[in-house]
Amino acid sequence: MTSATRTPQAPPSASLTAVRPAASPQRLLVDLVPPRHFAEARFSTYRANAAFPSQAATVVRLEAVAQQVAAPAKGRGLFGSRKRAAAPAVYLDGGFGVGKTHLLASLADAVGVEHTAYGTFVEYTNLVGALGFQNTVAALAAKKLVCIDEFELDDAGDTTLMSRLLRELTDRGVALAATSNTLPEALGEGRFAAEDFLREIQALSARFEVLRVDGDDYRHRAVVTDAKPLPAAVVEAVAAARPDATLDRFGALLDHLATVHPSRYGALLDGVGLVALTDVEPITRQEVALRLVVLVDRLYDRDVPVLLAGAGERALFTDEMLRGGYRKKYFRALSRLGALAEDGRALAV
Repeated sequence: MTSATRTPQAPPSASLTAVRPAASPQRLLVDLVPPRHFAEARFSTYRANAAFPSQAATVVRLEAVAQQVAAPAKGRGLFGSRKRAAAPAVYLDGGFGVGKTHLLASLADAVGVEHTAYGTFVEYTNLVGALGFQNTVAALAAKKLVCIDEFELDDAGDTTLMSRLLRELTDRGVALAATSNTLPEALGEGRFAAEDFLREIQALSARFEVLRVDGDDYRHRAVVTDAKPLPAAVVEAVAAARPDATLDRFGALLDHLATVHPSRYGALLDGVGLVALTDVEPITRQEVALRLVVLVDRLYDRDVPVLLAGAGERALFTDEMLRGGYRKKYFRALSRLGALAEDGRALAV
């Protein structure tokens, strides 16, 4: 009796839904550095578009800020403590894809990464939750510069929390730098009753020198792209061929994200070099869409290519979402996910 010859099967791909990531408070602090995608960002490598003079002007101003922040403290204050001059606070405002994060990472490098805390808005609110407010202040006050990328308020509590945190840091002479697609006085607009928290919002606005960064998305992508998704068989085959790839059904991954705190989405991607998703379909619930935005940001930070089978990134968010108060978050996610999907398609050809 002879046995039939079978074609060897590739081992099943790893799955993000099988990962239960842990992130200690210490790791949250260690992770407050410029993301891998911008680790080599420098002022000298920023290509200012001559058609938008505000870009070059912003570089000049940030170079001056870096010199001011990096300068050693002069003299001694009461009880021999170091005296610090009034620290600068700059706010880079502009559309997505104009290089604000590149500039923020360049500022961190110019000051010295070891003297800088660098994270997204949500990472700082997560840090407060993990360490407590006073411990967070103490940890961040040891730095010369705190960089806050994607400064956007999702609820009134975050408005008060961040206003208080920034006040404590500036009182201790810590310089601030932030990026956003929304002017400080408009933070929270369309998402909660901003007039009820106008005092806090105005306090935030008063702390920053606003630097407008005009321009087009440097990725030269439409907000909603026309990139076609890949066949599921291709996505599965490419994922199976890479030991650092994960393969998940889109809906299953979204369900899994609901069980993982957003502060751990970075840990979820430890060791992952490619994310493959099948059965991609539109998202109809706002809280689900916002979790995906955070995941896309962590993927983009780490330069992780993405393979999409199903509807692709074009139809991810509803028209209502793209018109609502979180629209700029969704536009950023579409731009970033589109770039990662193009990287993924290059691996599949």
